[in-house]
Amino acid sequence: MKQVVIASGKGGTGKTSVTAAFAELAGRPVVLVDADVDAANLGLLLPGADEPAREFEAGRVARIDAARCTLCKRCIEACRFDALRLAERRLAVREIACEGCGVCAAVCPEAAVSFEPQRAGEWTVRETRFGPLVHAELAPGAGNSGKLVARLREAARERAARLGARWLLIDGPPGIGCPVHASVTGADLLVAVTEPTPSALHDLGRLLELAVRFRLPAAVVLNKADLDPAGTELVTAAAAARGVERLGRIPFDPAVPRHLAAGRGLLAVPGVREAVTDCWNAVVRRLEAPAARPEERNDAAV
Repeated sequence: MKQVVIASGKGGTGKTSVTAAFAELAGRPVVLVDADVDAANLGLLLPGADEPAREFEAGRVARIDAARCTLCKRCIEACRFDALRLAERRLAVREIACEGCGVCAAVCPEAAVSFEPQRAGEWTVRETRFGPLVHAELAPGAGNSGKLVARLREAARERAARLGARWLLIDGPPGIGCPVHASVTGADLLVAVTEPTPSALHDLGRLLELAVRFRLPAAVVLNKADLDPAGTELVTAAAAARGVERLGRIPFDPAVPRHLAAGRGLLAVPGVREAVTDCWNAVVRRLEAPAARPEERNDAAV
């Protein structure tokens, strides 16, 4: 099984639509992960029935025992996150502000503070026409999205092993933060989807630097490549300067958003379909190239 992460340094480059197209080209069974748990939308292009949702817990939140609390306010004074307040002669916890640091429990003379796991979201598995899609929804204001992404990938690997899937495709979140780290760790290839704009070029550079730090093989797909020929040349040169392969170029076509809005993907658009197929074939060649025969290897015995 090969794990491919389709990511971008910024939002809006088309990585989700590319992921859905790759899923169709990969052939069944393929297992997919929507790792953008803050704003998951791969499911919009891959409808299907969801299994019952599983709760995800991360971190902890303070709880106050009103029977023991004497309202001394030491915890309020010690809390650096303004997570405790008096309300109607009772001490209340603002859950969205509580970091679970434990200082309130440390200063409480009555041992009135305890902690319980915090619900941070829920995740599920959807059966799509191409294979299972593991996706999630982070609770509003919740943190630890990197841990949720790691849980999704773990579930996806288990499902892929049971199905004997050749491909695990991960639609990564934008940027280079913690959720991206959880998305790319241990992957076989990072496919960076970018476009010929100054902001995309800047953020592509940050994403490729991240790939170097993680010692992760990377390649570039240039979307909307014909919108700005000069920008396309800059992106191509930036990738070449880092020794990163360009898998292909996808042309701009105003029919694409209309097809996406109707629930159809990139492969429904002539011209775009052929370009995306070339990109996928380049991924396959890179990851499934046959190993060299012993006599062809530099370290072969003489």
